[in-house]
Amino acid sequence: MYTHFFKRILDLMVALSAFIFLSPFFISVALILLFTNNGKPFFFHPRPGKDGKIFKVIKFKSMNDKKDENGEFLPFHLRVTKFGNFIRKYSLDEIPQLLNVLKGDMSLIGPRPLLVQYLPLYNTEQARRHDLKPGITGWAQVNGRNAISWEKKFELDVWYVDHISFFLDVKILFLTLKKVLIREGVNASENVNMTTFTGSNN
Repeated sequence: MYTHFFKRILDLMVALSAFIFLSPFFISVALILLFTNNGKPFFFHPRPGKDGKIFKVIKFKSMNDKKDENGEFLPFHLRVTKFGNFIRKYSLDEIPQLLNVLKGDMSLIGPRPLLVQYLPLYNTEQARRHDLKPGITGWAQVNGRNAISWEKKFELDVWYVDHISFFLDVKILFLTLKKVLIREGVNASENVNMTTFTGSNN
């Protein structure tokens, strides 16, 4: 009952309240990025959602579009701008994902949406992370985030799928707020600081 009904109500209530509260930051960051990123304040990227259905995640654009001599994008760490580092440091780049929650593509709490190219690399157990909508934060994010291996991250994601509850979601929300306030691991991006997932050994 919670997963299919009350969780969506919680998402809508908290996401709408958070978006209203954070709207001054949203507008300020968007305006700064509008001028510093050549009129491109937002970053849209395809990610797998529930049941692997592809949607476009919305984030503030913290990287430029510089390419090498072959026309390929430079590595992530060479494209992150100074202001991009600032908004990542305080997790401000995540604010637009509240729009994904309001649209219904994401939930506040759930396994983080990773890259589409990882879909065929999951084993059967790891693929269960897509049994739920992806989240802005999740059980893996409050239990090590990028300090843990891909296998451990997926293990935590599946544990959340099997133990989802209102009280667990509230616990994750408060732990996330705590980490943001003390800036513990909040500037670690799965794209910048994690190795590329190439599949599991089992």
